[in-house]
Amino acid sequence: MLKSIPPTNRTLKGKTALITGSTSGIGLASAHVLAEQGINLVLHGLLSDDEGISLAQEFSKKYLIKAIFDNANLMDSNAISAFMNKAIKVMGSIDILINNAGIQHIEAVDTFPENKWNAIIAINLTAAFHTIQLALNGMKANSWGRIINIASVHGLVASKNKAAYCAAKHGIVGLTKVVALECAEYGITANAICPGWVDTPLINDQISDIAKTEKSSFEQAKYQLITAKQPLPEMMAPRQIGEFILFLCSDSARSITGSSLPMDGAWTAQ
Repeated sequence: MLKSIPPTNRTLKGKTALITGSTSGIGLASAHVLAEQGINLVLHGLLSDDEGISLAQEFSKKYLIKAIFDNANLMDSNAISAFMNKAIKVMGSIDILINNAGIQHIEAVDTFPENKWNAIIAINLTAAFHTIQLALNGMKANSWGRIINIASVHGLVASKNKAAYCAAKHGIVGLTKVVALECAEYGITANAICPGWVDTPLINDQISDIAKTEKSSFEQAKYQLITAKQPLPEMMAPRQIGEFILFLCSDSARSITGSSLPMDGAWTAQ
């Protein structure tokens, strides 16, 4: 028998979102999108304490929200536990959990370093298991929660030389489905966003390498890189993912759960 779920919330203002890997790229852009709606933030990333606290203060001042920062090591389950417990104690609850942090290493399977494999699985997959597990009690108590895992198009299809990344992202898609099944009756949704090419500074080195090899311009190399995989010849802005996250947090998306949602320029349509 389904538990009674309270009437839906018409505003997200005052809720708290925890976003791992939110000091740059997709995570930072998403933090700005949510803060614009009055959502309080738990920021996380590879900054020093002083830098992170300064960033949180900038968010608080600009958006008139409560924001805190932590640089917990996501390879350490004890550090994750301390991070989550502190966030819940300070903020009261974690209403929206966005597992965004991730790392990458590109190399063929037969020479793929074990330490790189272990680190990618730990940060890209196992950390999400721990954060979800620790956030669920509060979400269940409130009969409301949004869990959004930033997977990848590589959670749906594979590419050469990305064994650990593809394994982790396929894993996060599977984890998302299980959480959705287990939590549907509590007013909690769980979804995985699967982006294709995203326009972040991290991709510039790869484009520059192509330009150098092909003796082409940066823009030509960028076009070549994108269209080798996806028909839409443009990369997404990180903010687009933040806006999709905001939609998934809304009442309009309360029936969307357990889904793997591509934002991939038709990459996986082929």
